[in-house]
Amino acid sequence: MTDLATRPGAEEAPADDAAAPTTPDAAAPSGGDGNAPAYAWAAPPPEPRKRRLGLWIGIPAGLAAIALVVSSLVLIAPGTSIAGVPVGGLTPGAAADAIQGRLNETTVVLTGAGGDVQVSGADLGATVDAKALADAAFASKPMWNPTAWFAPPIDALVRIDAETAAAALRSAAPDLYTDPVDSAVTFDAATANYVATPSVPGTGVDVEAVRTALAEAFAAGETVVEVEAQAAPVEADSPTFVAAATAQQLNGMLDSAGFYVGDERTVPIERAVVASWITVAPADRGTYTISADSAAIQPYVDALAPIVNRAPENGRVITDSEGEVLREEAAGISGRELGDTSGVASDFAAQLASGNGVYALPVTEVAPVITTLARRIEVNLSQQHAYLFENENVIDSWPISSGKEGFSSSTGNFRISAKLTSQNMGNRDLTVSPFYFTPDVPWVMYYNGDEALHGAYWHNNFGNVMSHGCINMPLGSAEFAYAWAPMGTEVWVHY
Repeated sequence: MTDLATRPGAEEAPADDAAAPTTPDAAAPSGGDGNAPAYAWAAPPPEPRKRRLGLWIGIPAGLAAIALVVSSLVLIAPGTSIAGVPVGGLTPGAAADAIQGRLNETTVVLTGAGGDVQVSGADLGATVDAKALADAAFASKPMWNPTAWFAPPIDALVRIDAETAAAALRSAAPDLYTDPVDSAVTFDAATANYVATPSVPGTGVDVEAVRTALAEAFAAGETVVEVEAQAAPVEADSPTFVAAATAQQLNGMLDSAGFYVGDERTVPIERAVVASWITVAPADRGTYTISADSAAIQPYVDALAPIVNRAPENGRVITDSEGEVLREEAAGISGRELGDTSGVASDFAAQLASGNGVYALPVTEVAPVITTLARRIEVNLSQQHAYLFENENVIDSWPISSGKEGFSSSTGNFRISAKLTSQNMGNRDLTVSPFYFTPDVPWVMYYNGDEALHGAYWHNNFGNVMSHGCINMPLGSAEFAYAWAPMGTEVWVHY
């Protein structure tokens, strides 16, 4: 029997077989003599790997399903439209862009005389609140909610910018426009008043009719709409009522214009002069601006000092010995001096521009000097003399005649209580007390009951007692004392 180790081709056995480990279980049975050579069995081949084709096919399908679910959370439901613009399957941001983009492209064709021109929504400044509309569509009609699919269209309010639209229409169809005439404010020299000239409306295309046509076409999903040009008034930039109000303001300012010291309009200014300082010009939004020329005002400011400055007028009061005023001889008027006028012209110009024509001048008051004259009359019965005191100085004196025996004049400190330029004294009936009658006694000043200082024309015996108790004085002296002594003047009668 041929040995396995010497079989033809045995030396070409695979390296794996030669290298396979020899184990007791793999050893061949020994020969009877136990010297037979050992040999190894070849290792079994490895099992083939399993193929997972189903798994690799299923993963993309799963991802697609997830993506579909995720996208349904951020997209608007299919079949949704806003004002004729389909927005189904779009995000709110993309929907907003689509809405405004469609509106921008929608075209209005003007027909009729002077028409046959077209303007786009963008030209007209047309807008919708696209973002709010898109957000609202997504909120009420999300893709993940199949019940919201293919819902009725959503309306959209179309707005246009009136100024932008008017400019675009005027540029496209100039023959349809006539210019308005603005109001004006001018000074009428004949009446010395500002007057308002009314504005006159122009004509143009009815912007609201164009907006309505654009909105209807947009809502219907149409990109072009024809509309017959309709005429509408075009108001002036400066309306009549603004001009009238401005003229009224200016005329009120002219009524009170001037340079003031306190409440006194010390230097009035003629209306035409003030108007010559003022410029009225149109401003924004139909209003008017008022400006004044400070250089034109300056010559009037330079001439103020001699008009405004005034010396004080001193006053004089008559008092008693205690300082109580008995009579004001002269009230006393304060003087004034004009202050710094370096900024008056520019300040007044600014005031006029604001509508205020009352300019308060800077002045310094100069107080008057008030002279106080304390006056009293003294009658010395011993000397039969009267003295006039002013601030304790005798300014005049003269002889008098006091009461004779039986009619002595009272002594004491008195005050003049009544004054009469002329009076009858006594009684016409000489049989009745006081048994005398003297008509037309002049310059009477009562100081103690029926006792008085007065003039005496019936005698010239002054320096001696003669009267029935009154103090007789020479006529000229009595007249002077009457004017000199006010009511309340102190009279001191003594020996």
